Amino acid sequence: LAGTENGDIIRQLQYRIARLEGVLRLNKMITESGGKMFASNGKTADFDGTVEKCKEAGGSIATPRNPGENDAILYFVKYHNTYAYLGIKQSLIPGKFQPLKGGQLSYTNWYSNEPSGRGEE
Repeated sequence: LAGTENGDIIRQLQYRIARLEGVLRLNKMITESGGKMFASNGKTADFDGTVEKCKEAGGSIATPRNPGENDAILYFVKYHNTYAYLGIKQSLIPGKFQPLKGGQLSYTNWYSNEPSGRGEE
């Protein structure tokens, strides 16, 4: 009996999560790529504030690792007609960039001579 009750609870939670995700998609607040959820509240913030809000939400600032993830971020940029911060920083080597958590970038899709590290990229 306990197993059946747990199964029912899990199904109810899955249903509720699916409904909430549907509402958030309709309101253009989330999108998905490769099993990852990308979200935005559409509000303007500075980089540090954005990093902190992502942490508070249990996630991290987006660092695109493939064209699909890049498109998920671009979805919000186009919808909100604004820019997006990425989880990328300049490394100790000028002109070279890396993920905030360190390591090497596995994907880039930048315009020529970007990012330059000189303000808006």
